[in-house]
Amino acid sequence: MTTTAPHMTEVLADAPNNWGKWGDDDEVGALNYLTADEVMRGIRHVRKGAVFTLQRLIGDPKGDPVWPGRTPAVRTQILDESNWDDEGAPQFPGGLHYADDKIDAFLQGSTQYDALGHVWYDGKIWNGYDCRTTVGGLDKASVEPIAQRGIVGRGILLDMARFRGKDTLDKGETFTHEDLQECASAQGVAIEPHDILIIRTNFLKLFHEQGEAFYEGFNEPGLVYSPELVRWFQEMEIPNLVTDTIANEVTYDPNNGTALPLHCALMRNLGVTLTEIADLEQLAEDCASDGQYTFLYAAAPLKIHLAAGSPVNPLAIK
Repeated sequence: MTTTAPHMTEVLADAPNNWGKWGDDDEVGALNYLTADEVMRGIRHVRKGAVFTLQRLIGDPKGDPVWPGRTPAVRTQILDESNWDDEGAPQFPGGLHYADDKIDAFLQGSTQYDALGHVWYDGKIWNGYDCRTTVGGLDKASVEPIAQRGIVGRGILLDMARFRGKDTLDKGETFTHEDLQECASAQGVAIEPHDILIIRTNFLKLFHEQGEAFYEGFNEPGLVYSPELVRWFQEMEIPNLVTDTIANEVTYDPNNGTALPLHCALMRNLGVTLTEIADLEQLAEDCASDGQYTFLYAAAPLKIHLAAGSPVNPLAIK
């Protein structure tokens, strides 16, 4: 799109970064905050053994929401009982038959983790690696180190839609870190350092109601950039931001016109891992019912060499 927005180097000229904080060869960034003590802190919030899976269904009959320009996953049946109707099907001693299928999908076409090298500006990705290391696949800061490590800690649901008394947040609706704190307070809890932030907007409900019309004037609700918000993320040492939207933040910043500046300020500069397209509805209903908005969060994206992202089915365990 044509834009008069300032370049990201101008918008983020004085933005903090964590490059080198965990060494010159680091590829997982703020996930380093999730130590064994943080795992145990998360476990202490398991009180009833309820498990919630946060991945959206791939191949949903109602459609799969994806970033504009990406296509939904296509599952193809390769073998099923019909293959044994004629000669030529595999034959096994004992008469075994089986089904087989494959999937053709964008790795970021479902609930997924971004690699820290997924976005960049000014020729550098996370930790100062040269952007040319992405050519042909991410040699640095791919999703593989994140997947090898796993993500476990205290999760906190921040139900912004319910906090604002809405079924879903509106197109382009914004909120700040101060709004997140007020939401947490209204839920009877406080955001603590090293928390995994999980934000519900329920915006993708509109995709399932509107279909392709959902993409007209596409501008998701979400966090809006400010220097204060970025400093807050750095001071709170937030390791992971999880949302139920396609791109975690308001798509086009209403103040400067840039696209996805928080991807650059948080992921590229601070090493905050981003998780998108989560299904938070069952979790949100349970949290509203019992008043417990903190839990053990655990996730392990697929281990894919050189990849910029990976599908994931996170768990919230209460």
